[in-house]
This record gives sequence, structure tokens and C-alpha cells, in this order.
Amino acid sequence: MSTTQDYQVAEQLLRRPVRPGELVIGDQVRPQWIDGGARFWYAVSDGVGRRFMLVEPAAGTREPAFDHALLAAALAAASGQQVDPGALPFMAIELTENAVEFDAFGEHWRCRLDSYACERAEFTPAGNPLEVPSPDRKVAVSQRGYDLWAHSLSDGREWALTTDGEPDHRYGSGPDCMSNGTLLRKFGLPHLPPAVAWSPDSTKVLAHRTDERGVRQTHLVEARPADGGAPLLRTQRYAYPGDENLPQAQLVVLDVAEGSVVRAQTEPLLMPQLSPITSKWAWWAPDSSAVYYLSQPRDLRTLALHRLDPATGEVTTVLSETGTTRVEPNQWLYEPPIVRTLADEVLWYSQRDGWGHLYRYDLRTGVLLGQVTSGQWAVRQILHVDEAEQVVYFTASGLVEEDPYRRTVCRVGLDGSGFAKVTDDELDHIVTMPDNPEYFIDFASAVDTPPVTRVRDWAGRVLVELERADITKLSATGWTPPERFRVKAADGMTDIYGVLYRPRGFDPAQRYPVVDTIYPGPQVNRVAPSFDPGGMGLDAEPIAALGFVVVAVDGRGTPGRSKSFHDASYGHLADAGCLADHVAALRQLAETRPWMDLDRVGAFGHSGGGFAAARAMLDFPEVYKTGVALSGYHDARFFNQAFVEAYDGADNPGAWARTSNVDITDRPAGKLLLIHGELDDQVHPDHTLRLADRLLAADKDFEVLIVPGAEHMFIDCLSYVRKHCWDFLVRELTGTQPPAYRPAPIVIGPELLGELFA
Repeated sequence: MSTTQDYQVAEQLLRRPVRPGELVIGDQVRPQWIDGGARFWYAVSDGVGRRFMLVEPAAGTREPAFDHALLAAALAAASGQQVDPGALPFMAIELTENAVEFDAFGEHWRCRLDSYACERAEFTPAGNPLEVPSPDRKVAVSQRGYDLWAHSLSDGREWALTTDGEPDHRYGSGPDCMSNGTLLRKFGLPHLPPAVAWSPDSTKVLAHRTDERGVRQTHLVEARPADGGAPLLRTQRYAYPGDENLPQAQLVVLDVAEGSVVRAQTEPLLMPQLSPITSKWAWWAPDSSAVYYLSQPRDLRTLALHRLDPATGEVTTVLSETGTTRVEPNQWLYEPPIVRTLADEVLWYSQRDGWGHLYRYDLRTGVLLGQVTSGQWAVRQILHVDEAEQVVYFTASGLVEEDPYRRTVCRVGLDGSGFAKVTDDELDHIVTMPDNPEYFIDFASAVDTPPVTRVRDWAGRVLVELERADITKLSATGWTPPERFRVKAADGMTDIYGVLYRPRGFDPAQRYPVVDTIYPGPQVNRVAPSFDPGGMGLDAEPIAALGFVVVAVDGRGTPGRSKSFHDASYGHLADAGCLADHVAALRQLAETRPWMDLDRVGAFGHSGGGFAAARAMLDFPEVYKTGVALSGYHDARFFNQAFVEAYDGADNPGAWARTSNVDITDRPAGKLLLIHGELDDQVHPDHTLRLADRLLAADKDFEVLIVPGAEHMFIDCLSYVRKHCWDFLVRELTGTQPPAYRPAPIVIGPELLGELFA
């Protein structure tokens, strides 16, 4: 039986990703580079206030950016306000030669670091978040209407860079299907910053003209707009699988001073989901002499690299690769391509030998010069190329026997010689570095090991240690580290991996209901190999706190392993990340864990996980007795064209139909809770309503909650929605009534969205 205290802890754990320091101190370091990356500062929160630290890697020093007590006293004296040195009233600072500046009490302040005298200072705006400034900080580009405009940051002068934009044929924006209009309106933003890339010499801008004039129109109804007036119709361009017309992008180069527009002399790029500039599929050469970009046909079976002459618009193809399934520049759909253009060569990612490796090509002729990396492991990210030393540094997964998803920093010569591990341990390594990397910041952890953050040089030597995460408060809630496990897939041969969370107050003599928190991919994993569970792991710890054993599994077809492991999902989205592997994992785990009650198993998932949770109950009703499906896409035929065709094929209507939950509601199934946002513009609410319609016709036991005004992630009602889910699981899997508990609203700002849910 779940208690009020269990719910209080679940609420704390749900808030953990958006409240740095509340439960874990020092697990997040977000460097703010200064002096061209030679130094940086960062803030560490303890749940009440924050410490500001200044780091100079070359000197190996880490020290307070200022004396917090002296500054608090000086600010209190100057402002007449009370100031706690342990909870300073600002979140960001600007360090100058001998002063620190910040915003507090509605004013801008400058405090000298020699005398600690604080005075009100002239406010210099940090810049419009909807503008993209040039590298020399002299000009910024923004979107105005359907066109792009330039703005001089020195004298305020403005001028149009394009003038022929029009509705559905505009400049600077990606496809409407991924614009997140509902979410942006909640934050008061008209749109995202424009999809543009400045040339390194600050003279030109790479952009694209987006053409969606023939793309299908879809509609959402906002029942109660913010002004309280009559319902509003929200119209969106959103292609379905098999549609003839898709969003396209014509690349253009804009000369900021001359006002000229040079258009790429080739057919527009297909842009079904993401802007090629935002997704880093298009980039400038370091000397501003050329633009390089990647392209794919609709079937995604060819990947090509092109060179665009910014002066003439002439386009030449450098190289291309074709395969029998998707040819991907990265197995993770939303991560940048693992491609790097050098002075005379290209480092090219390919899975042609069955694993993701780097190959070297001549940049001018496209001739293959050799394979750079090899082995039964995969390159994850190119970090740094030292062309003088002819060495590339990168992260790779598959080099840690215990967990093939953990990342290791490595180096190898461009000729393939001298491979070595830069971080030679068993942990997962996440790397952050400045634009001109003399060093890198290494975040090392595992799912059960709190992170240690250090600055290293490229030989792997520790220059300075920044933070060791303190989990004292987290442990005090009754949280225990999750268990990383390895079991066999349903084929009895393939190793698959997952994480098991024990319930709060765990007693091995008891038997506990089990919840499988599912995300099927195939574009991202369910389980992150690091201590931070990531956005996909948002729900596991809170559910475990309520008294459930919680399991998360990456079955066959998800990314992160070999080409064949990922391709198990090709044409098989209906398998939902290979639910048969989930069932096999549950049964194997329970063999040695008698406290897992497999007579009381539930499925829980959001978005793709919502589809998978419902699918689990329909495909395996003997295992999954209840389920919660949030924001699920339940019929691929009416979902995002780019996603469905990427993983089920561009001309495979039979596979799209097999992915429909709506068509199989005649199967036996337990009780299901369906939740959807009224204004979900990523997975439209008709998916849940279509499924509810068929469940109703089949006389099935289910509940539906349509959340007025909510978008895909339920950002402004997250705690309400999750509490509703928790209550349902408690009632259905334990047979008891949940306590009368109301969690406080969770406030999520736009700065956290990418980290939580990307």
C-alpha cells in the first residue's frame, strides 16, 4: 500500500531533473566559457542557493569566482535588501577584468572584486533570444514575418535580407510538424530563433527557404483560449506516411553587407522533420570558402555529401553511400551527423562493416583513402581533430564489457594507427568542450555510480577536478541505486540490457508488483548509461518510490549497438522496440528475484512509449495486466511521415497498418489509462480518441483523460498528470486506494526543455 510519504518522495524524484541540487549536489556542470574558452565559470546549486566557481584549466585552478560573503554584504548595503551569501539572488554572472555583474532586485549591478563595492550599473541587454548574432558580435539575424532581417548591434540599423517570403514558403524556419507551436505559446514565444548559420568570417549567412505549400493541413481545436473566448482552430502542416508532398528546403547564402541572395543550383532538399541547419546537416568550411551539406532521398537508403559554392550557388557531390536499409550519419536521429570536413579530407561515418566506424575520403575527388576505426564497437561522436598531429579524438560505445552502451573517449591516427583509450575505465563519459578545444570537461558516471566531473587534456591527464556528486539527500528519501542487468533476448542468443529499480523500503521477503517503463525507439534509447536517467527515464524513480519494482529495457531494434541490432526494427515498428524481449527479460529477472510478482505487471510509457504500453497489453495480455499510455501514437498511418517512413520504409503501407493499435482492439486486454493533451501538435490527440472509439466499440475496460490546453509533454500540468497515473497504477496493481495527496505544480522553463526531453 502506497503512503502519503511515498507520494511525497515520488514528487521529489519527479522534480529532480528540474531542481538541480535539491536531491543531488554537484551532478551538473554547465560551463560558461570566457576568454575564448581559456577559462570558464559554472554554478553549483545545493537546492537553496548556488556557488559560483571560476576555473582556469591551464593553471589547474578551481576557486570561487568571488567571495560570496563579501559580495552579499556589499549588495545588501547598496540595495537595502537582505542578502544571504548561501542563496545569492541571481542565477548568472558576467565576469570582467576586476568586477562581476548580475541582475538582482529588478536592477543591474556591478561589484568590484578588489573593494567589494557594489553599484547600480547601466543595463546592457544580453541579446534577443530570437536573434542569431554573428561570430564578431556586430550583426544579428532574426525572422520577421516570412523573411529574414539583419540588425546592427552597434547602431541599431535594420535591413531586410530577403523580401519574397510568403505563407508556407518562408525563410528561416523548419517544418511545421516539429515547430512546437503549442509549447512556444505557453512561453510567450512567437517562434524559435531562425535556422541560420553564420560564416566564420561574419560576412554571410546560410539559410533556407522552406516550402510547405502542398503539405497536408491538420487541425487542433483549442476549447478554451487564454482570452476565454470562443474555441480556436489551430491549423498545422503535417504530412502522413505515403503523402505525395513533403516539406522542402532550398539552401540560400545571404551576403549581409551587399544584400545579395545566392540560391543553391540544385533541387531543394527533402526536409520532412528537421531543418538541415538546425540539425547540423549543413555547415560552413572553417575558412568560409564553402558550405557542405548532407542529403538523402525519401527512402533514406543513400547518404550524400555536397559542396555548395557560396559565391555562385554551384553544387558538387563529394561522395555518397548506398545501402539496403537506412544509411545513417548517426544511429540517434536527433544527434548531429558523425561527419567532419577537414582541409583536404572528410571523416565519414559508415556502418558498412556492420558497426559504426570512421572512414577517410579525399575532399576534392571523393576517393576512399582508408578505414580509420574498426572493431565490434561503434563511434558515437567526433570530438576533436588535430590535423597537425593527424589524430582524431572521439567517443565510442562497446569498449566496456560490462555495459556496451557506456561511452569511452578514444584517439586514433587518421591512418588508422595508434588507437588508444583516453579514458581507460569502466564508466560512461560525457564530454563538453569549448570551440577551440585545448581541453575537455569529462562527466564520468554509471547508472549506479554518481558522477565525477573533471577537466582533462587530450592525453587524458586530469588538469583539475570540478565536482563529486553528493547524493546524501537523495539517499535520505529511501532511494537506492538501480541495478544494471544483462539477460537474453527472446531469441535466446542476443544479449540485451536494462535497469531495475527496487521499491522504496524494499523488503526481499515481500512480493511487489512490477511496472515496465517502455520507450521503443528506434531513434533513441530508453536507458541512458549515465547516472542521469534522462528524459526517457523521467518516470522510473517516482514509480519505484510508490512501492513498485520498475524495469526499463532496450530490446532489439533500438540504437547503440551494431547495424544488425538496430535494423531489427526496420519494417517492424509494430514490435514496439521488440516487446518480446521485454517479456523475456521480465521472466529471466523473476527467476532469481522471487520478490517480483509477475502476476501483477503493468506497462507505462509516453509518446512512442504510450504506443508501446498499449501495444504490450494487446500483444501480451497474459503478461501485462494494466497500462498507462500518455500521448501515444496509436496508428502510424496518421502519424509523422518522417518517423514512420524512416523505420518502416518509404513505401510499406502494410507495415504501417500492422503498427496500428486501433485495428487490434478485439484482442483481450486488461485495463488501460489513456491520456493526451488537447493541443498536442507532435502526436495529435485523435490517436488516443481513435483508440478509445474502438475500445468502446469492443466493450473494453479503459479510462481516458484529455487535458485541456496541454501539449505533448504536459509541461504546465506535469505533476497533475503524473499523480493521475500513479493513482491508477496503485489502484489497479495493488488493489488499494491511493492517499489523498496533491503535489505542487512543477514549473519548467524553456532553458531546460532540451536537456529534459530532446
